[in-house]
Amino acid sequence: MGAAVTESTPGIVDAHHHVWDLSVRDQDWITGDALAPIRRNFSLADVAPEARAAGVGATVVVQTVTVPEETPELLALAEANDLVAGVVGWTDLTRPDVADTLAALRELPGGQHLVGIRHQVQSEPDPEWLLRPDVRRGLSALADAGLAHDLVVLPHQLPACAEAAADLPELTFVLDHLGKPPIARGTLEPWAAAVRTLAVRPNTVCKLSGMVTEADHATWTVDDLRPYADTVLDAFGPRRLMYGSDWPVSTLAATYTEVLDAARLLTDALDPAERQEVFGGTARRVYSL
Repeated sequence: MGAAVTESTPGIVDAHHHVWDLSVRDQDWITGDALAPIRRNFSLADVAPEARAAGVGATVVVQTVTVPEETPELLALAEANDLVAGVVGWTDLTRPDVADTLAALRELPGGQHLVGIRHQVQSEPDPEWLLRPDVRRGLSALADAGLAHDLVVLPHQLPACAEAAADLPELTFVLDHLGKPPIARGTLEPWAAAVRTLAVRPNTVCKLSGMVTEADHATWTVDDLRPYADTVLDAFGPRRLMYGSDWPVSTLAATYTEVLDAARLLTDALDPAERQEVFGGTARRVYSL
C-alpha cells in the first residue's frame, strides 16, 4: 500500500462520480454486453458508505446525459446531502442565451453547488467541436460565470482542447480521465504528446480518474496504469491534478476502495503535501468547494 492522505486533511475529495436512476430517464450510452453490469440504478446512498469508509469527506457529482433536466436534479441532490460539495452539470453551450441559463441554474435549490459544465465532446464527430464560434461563446460565458469546463474527450480531440485553452486563458479546463488513453493496448503515443501540449497551458487541470476502465477490466494492475499516471503527474504536477473515482463506471473493473488504493500507489513518490493536493487541495481550489 502506498502512503495514504494524512489525517490532518479535511477528508479526501472524490472529484468525479455519477448517479443515475433509469426510472427517471434512460442512460442511452449504457449499451452492449461490456456495460451491462452498470445498466441499473446507482444512487448516492449506494456510494456514500463506501466513500465515508475510505475517508472521503466531499465529492463532485458529474453529469451523464445531455438533457437540461439532469443538472437541476444534481443540484437538489447536493443541497440535500452534505457529502456532495460540487456539481458539474450540462447545458447547451451553443445557445446564445447560455449566460442566462447559467444564472437561472444558480437560482435553483442547490445552485450554489454548481462548479462546472461538461459536454459529451467525445461523442461529437467534429474533432474541433470546441473551436466552433458558437461553442467558444458558450465557453466564454462559463468563464464569466466563474465556472470550470470539464473535458470528456478522446485522444484525437486533445489538440483542439489545447487550442481552446490557449484561446480562453480566463477559463479553467479540467481534463477528465486523462483524456482516455489506450491503456488496454499499452501504447503511450500520440496521447502522451498531446497531453503534454495541453498541460503547457496554466489554465488546465487533469483528473486522475477513469484509468481502470481504459485498462483491461479483468486483468489490470497498477503497473499497467503507472506510465499514464506518471505522464500526467509530470505534465501537470500535483497542484493541477485531482483524484476522482469515476464511480459507478469504475465498478466495471474495480471496487471503490480498489480505485482509491490504486491512485494512492500511483502517487506514492509524492511528498505528503503533494498528495494532499491530488486528493483534495486541487479540487477544492479549482472548484471552489
